Amino acid sequence: MKRTVITVMILSALVGELRSQDTLKLTFQEAVKIGLENNVVYQNLNNQQEVLLMEKKAAQMGHLPRVNLFTTGSQTIGQQFQQVEGQLIVVNEVNNSIFSNVEASMPVYNGGRRIKMTQATRYFEEAGRYGLSRASQEVMFNIAQQYLQVLLDQELYRIAIENLENQKKQLEQIDGFVQAGLRTLADQYNQKSEVARLEAVALDAKIQWETDLWTLSETLQLEPNVLPDPEPVGLENAESGLMGLPLDELYQLAFDNRLDLKQQELLEIGNEKMVSVANAARLPQLNAFFSYNTFFTSLDDRTIRDQLFTIYPRRQYGVQLTIPIFNNFENKLAVTRSRMELQNQQLEKAALERRINQETKLAFENYKAAINRNLATQVQLEAAEEAQKAISERFRLGVSNFVDLAQVNQQLVAAQADRAQAQYTLYFQEVLLRFALGVLDVGEVATN
Repeated sequence: MKRTVITVMILSALVGELRSQDTLKLTFQEAVKIGLENNVVYQNLNNQQEVLLMEKKAAQMGHLPRVNLFTTGSQTIGQQFQQVEGQLIVVNEVNNSIFSNVEASMPVYNGGRRIKMTQATRYFEEAGRYGLSRASQEVMFNIAQQYLQVLLDQELYRIAIENLENQKKQLEQIDGFVQAGLRTLADQYNQKSEVARLEAVALDAKIQWETDLWTLSETLQLEPNVLPDPEPVGLENAESGLMGLPLDELYQLAFDNRLDLKQQELLEIGNEKMVSVANAARLPQLNAFFSYNTFFTSLDDRTIRDQLFTIYPRRQYGVQLTIPIFNNFENKLAVTRSRMELQNQQLEKAALERRINQETKLAFENYKAAINRNLATQVQLEAAEEAQKAISERFRLGVSNFVDLAQVNQQLVAAQADRAQAQYTLYFQEVLLRFALGVLDVGEVATN
């Protein structure tokens, strides 16, 4: 009896502690939105996508001339030489001077390097967008898994509490039967023991529920001492029309929709372009240039404006041909490295294709098993309910003993728990199948 009282006190304390926490009522859509806003990995990818976008723009702008302005102001004290309008002046005094130069250069021919670089960065940026979208699906999938687990824990806790209350009422009935001489003290003590055991079961269910709530809260990166309060999902429509498709069509659906596969395909093409970029460095390069420079010196008595813009300006333009002959194997190293990255990318793509086949097959088989298990647990629950009613009535009439009653009650609770787990498993397996096929969507999960 003392152990029972202690268990009830601990359970009450845990319930009170959970209720004392701030709760945030959430639908699945809201949970996903919060998760995407706070997920570190997703936000890192989002930041990287901004860099990829800027790299693409930089490559596009690389086709335009480069223009730079250089200006230097200086003061020279002591003997110095200064050329002023064809005269070489040697003086020993302070000379204040300004030198300005504007330079522009533009590639005329570089073996297609700029064009290939522009194409590569475009593929990399597009691949990054696919990767970001797939990352959002991964965040959604993880949240769905934890969200459904919390709802399952809540249902299992409800079943445990309901069973506990029923067994307490059963204990009261047995107490009355004992006082009336219809049952023995052994039945009374056995029932008290069963009630104590169910209190511990309810306590474990409560602890598991609270633990998974904290896990979901951490995934969503909620404020300290804030627990989510997930809205229920509709389990009655858990079966999907995807089960009507043959496995070959599911494979094709996965290959057509998996964003990570599209990402790998674009990365492969981008790396092929980078090999061309590296090879282009071995070819001659022709660049056009233009230079405008001028200067001012205090040794000349004329104004700054006249010196800078009228007297000393000089213009130079032309073309520059660069033919690589020997560059310490730097170009060869760049080509080797780019080829290695391409080969690694091809290996990753092949591995992903095999993994997609495996994930699709496994998700499909698990989904079929979940459907069969859901049907089986429905039959199991209906049979357990009928058996419990029959044995309870026989026990009340004194025909059945306590062992039969305890066994049938345990079978009923097990059937209720199996039924709840089967329903949530079926729901989750449908989410898992959509994730494996690359067609997972927030709205479909929420209204499934």
